[in-house]
Amino acid sequence: MYAALWRTLPGPVWLRILLVLLLIASVLFSLVTWVFPWVDLIINNQEVTVGT
Repeated sequence: MYAALWRTLPGPVWLRILLVLLLIASVLFSLVTWVFPWVDLIINNQEVTVGT
């Protein structure tokens, strides 16, 4: 999968690395902005207990 992504990216190696870093940053931003808050609404975090 990663090899196919690497082959489809245009340009020289330095540009491909930059594009991969931008793709990773955009995925992480999307997770933090939309996915993690949505999951937080689903999980009931009021009933969390720590064993002693």
